[in-house]
Formats: sequence, structure tokens, C-alpha cells
Amino acid sequence: ETGGAVTVEGRAAAPYPGRPQALKRCLANVLENAIKYGKSARVVVADGIESLQLSILDEGPGLPQEQLEKVFEPFYRVEGSRNRDTGGTGLGLAIAKNVAELHGGRIELHNRAEGGLVAVLTLPRKRNQESPRL
Repeated sequence: ETGGAVTVEGRAAAPYPGRPQALKRCLANVLENAIKYGKSARVVVADGIESLQLSILDEGPGLPQEQLEKVFEPFYRVEGSRNRDTGGTGLGLAIAKNVAELHGGRIELHNRAEGGLVAVLTLPRKRNQESPRL
């Protein structure tokens, strides 16, 4: 839908028992960013006993180290203008983080040594008692 190339490597061993619409929104937000700023996205799926991990890699410019956490704040935008066509609303990654946490997981961003950014979404396979019910 976004016009960019998305490739997927690996697969989940079993369906993930979460909120499908919320997870779809989470992944769509991260993939849209990867395509918008990195022209394409490569999704690497790693499934294990403890967690399901999805790494979304792009070929973009990456982010300054001090912004890797700030981009998860609501309404924070790397692109400074108020033009929604060039920078969006600044909610996409905040929503992605909330969805990950709703499932007892996390999402992190890292600059890649070879250039680009990787967003790593880690979702627990086993829910603990403190995690919110889905």
C-alpha cells in the first residue's frame, strides 16, 4: 500500500495470541517509517520459546543517538516543519510502543553499522502475571 518494497525472512512457529488489529497497526506504523525514510523494509522473524521477535531493517540515514528514544514520545517529530505531508503527526512510533507494551513486550530502535535503522519488536511467548490481559 505504501509503494515500497517489503521482504520477510523467517516465520513464526505458531500464531501469536495477541490483539491482531493492534499488532497490525504497530507493524504498519513501523513499516511505513522504514519505507518513507529508508525506501524499503526487510522484516526478519525470529521465534523462540520465550519470545517472538520481529526486526524491521531499513536502508535510510538512521537517527542521531539522542533521538532513538525521543521518537517514541507522542507528537515528537524528527522532521521539524509542521507539514504533515513531510513529517506526519508524530504518533506512529508512540502507538507502536504502546501496543508492544500492551502485549508485555517492547520495541527498540538501533542504528545499523552498515547504515540504516532497525526497529526490534519483542513480544513474549509466555505472559507473566503483571502483564495486562489481552
